[in-house]
Amino acid sequence: MSEKLPLLPEKELKIPKEDFLKTNEKRTTRIMSEFRKGLNFISSFKKSVAIFGSSCAKPHEKYYQEACKLSQILSKKGYTVITGGGPGIMEAANRGAIEANGESVSLNIELEKKQRTNNYVKKSVGFHYFFVRKVLFSLACSDYVFFPGDYGTLNEFFEMISLIQTKKIFKPKKVIVVGKEFWQPLFKWLKEDVYLKNKYIEKK
Repeated sequence: MSEKLPLLPEKELKIPKEDFLKTNEKRTTRIMSEFRKGLNFISSFKKSVAIFGSSCAKPHEKYYQEACKLSQILSKKGYTVITGGGPGIMEAANRGAIEANGESVSLNIELEKKQRTNNYVKKSVGFHYFFVRKVLFSLACSDYVFFPGDYGTLNEFFEMISLIQTKKIFKPKKVIVVGKEFWQPLFKWLKEDVYLKNKYIEKK
């Protein structure tokens, strides 16, 4: 029996009545513009770490506080801290960078319910397309830290490990996860069912 994933309520799609080719041309132009803008933005960051995690984490919670402390340590070691720029773990990481007098940066995303940029971001650039932002994260950062999170965090996690496994990322990258109790069930499933039982993951 299949299980339904918990999704947001569906809304009626409103398809604009535009010429298909003209719409594609506009989309292509926008994508190219976002890549150009993003590449120019990240070009000055030589030693960067990306920190991902839930936007729902609160300042009194364990993972928020751990993200803040970790960001302080990384900033003092000369890393630019890059997040998605929103609340929760992202805010904690940007906050830690600011408190350690480090570089606090965000690659933000435009959402239907507008995502606010947290108050601890010094430099920011926004994107309409998630895939453009993911490419910029893969190019900008030497290491990735993943705190517990939702679909967005998991999406970024699987994107980065896929790029590393297929050698689409050329420089050595470290992927660190924080929160054993959160990640262990996923890793157990990947190892026992996906890798060992079904052999869907190649050993590189």
